[in-house]
Amino acid sequence: MAHISRRELKTDEFHDTLEHGWEVLTEHKRTIWQVSVVVIVVAAAIFGWRYYTGHKNAEASAALAQAMQVYSAQVQQAGQPPIPGQTSYPTSEAKYQASQTAMAGVAAHFGGTRYGQMAAYYEAVSLFHLKQYQEAANKLLPLSKSGDAEFRPLAKFELANVYDQMGKPALALPLLEELLAKPSLFVPKPVVLLALGDHYMGQNQNQQAAKYYKQIQAEYPNTGLADQASRRLEMLGTS
Repeated sequence: MAHISRRELKTDEFHDTLEHGWEVLTEHKRTIWQVSVVVIVVAAAIFGWRYYTGHKNAEASAALAQAMQVYSAQVQQAGQPPIPGQTSYPTSEAKYQASQTAMAGVAAHFGGTRYGQMAAYYEAVSLFHLKQYQEAANKLLPLSKSGDAEFRPLAKFELANVYDQMGKPALALPLLEELLAKPSLFVPKPVVLLALGDHYMGQNQNQQAAKYYKQIQAEYPNTGLADQASRRLEMLGTS
């Protein structure tokens, strides 16, 4: 449609109607254009965010995989030369120091991703092996409260272990009881039962410890955890 200026329009009904129709059409086109722009911007933002998060997750996954190579590296036996093509360390301390550094880097750079949270967990575990219990607890505490829903129980379980090693059983027990009441994929019921038995054995409450070990034997016979429970009961003299 050719453009019709206001000066070209007559004041009769026909031209008034035509002018009104043109204004409506123009306004309608403007609205369509505005809505289209919004849709395009939103679509681009969603696509960009998905691309960014996908790219970020891919980077985080690769970084964690590299750090896990350090965490799972072999410790050389005395006089054993390094194995070609494999990461190894002369001592456990050297290995976990390297692991703590590697995991801390991943956690700091990719903290907003699940892989970053996993790295923070393994950083805490490395600190635990280095007997830096308070530092490990400081890393695990936020993960146990606000980390990934599937990963949170694992952080709580490790935190309970750290508290026991720190001589704070009153802080460890509620975490273990919570995990027993609500087992998870990463921390199943028999694992929590064994930890509770170990917790009470560490407090010299042998009768209470034996109760949990015997529960494992009864509910999970012919398993590796049942074998561990039997060995602990032998240590307690109550097998």
